[in-house]
Amino acid sequence: MSNKISTMVKRLKLATRAFGAEPGQPEVAALVEWIADHRGRAADIITYLLEQSLAPQVSAEIQLSCAGGTFYAGRIRDCLLGIKSSRITDDLSLDPGPIVEDAAGIVVQKKGAWCALPAPHDLGLTDRYYQDDDEYHDAIHSVYNTLMRTMRDTGVAGHVLIAESIDEPEVQALARKNVFFFQPSPTRKDLAILLERQRQVAISREMLPTLFELKGEYDFSRIFLMDPDRGSVRLALSHLDPDQISAGGYCKQDCGDYWKDLVAAAVYER
Repeated sequence: MSNKISTMVKRLKLATRAFGAEPGQPEVAALVEWIADHRGRAADIITYLLEQSLAPQVSAEIQLSCAGGTFYAGRIRDCLLGIKSSRITDDLSLDPGPIVEDAAGIVVQKKGAWCALPAPHDLGLTDRYYQDDDEYHDAIHSVYNTLMRTMRDTGVAGHVLIAESIDEPEVQALARKNVFFFQPSPTRKDLAILLERQRQVAISREMLPTLFELKGEYDFSRIFLMDPDRGSVRLALSHLDPDQISAGGYCKQDCGDYWKDLVAAAVYER
């Protein structure tokens, strides 16, 4: 009599994390209706985009959600004192009022959420005042620290700084436990700079082999595998334990099913 051994396949799930979203400009009618529904509250298009960036993550049950995106540059520029038409003409400082309102809205929508901002060098500012790189960097980094501390004091858990390119002095000045630099398309050099300052990194499927080539040079405690598929999850698990891998997402267009699809992609078999 032959013995039949049945193998049960375990379905496990990676943690999920968002790095912000770019909902896109709404139709005028939809925005007008939304503002009418928020009568009595300080609300504008940035408030709307913050809410729309976060709502699909909440409904999809993303574990570490993140409101905001590069669109938040508009709010930061509006709250900066010492600039005219994106030109720095005086000492930089911050009007925190609208920032506090935004942070409070995020916390009401999702307790423990982070907020994504463009990195300082992506604000599109032109220095017409300091005329010295070190002085300018000190000033803009100080403003960002004030901005992020203000939001954290209101209840936002931390910040993602979205960087189109990696500015090493910026990473050195701002990266810390509750400030994470996110480069959507990092080069090998970018990864090396990031890993010097933060032991966690977001990585695309395509760059995953490059990251593991750097494993002998840099220690990292966790990776955020962006938009994972079966092959990339399998490769990641061949180098790291499951609790060192999260499925990461950054929605850059219609986010209708994006976050639900990410949650589904985080399921793997063992």
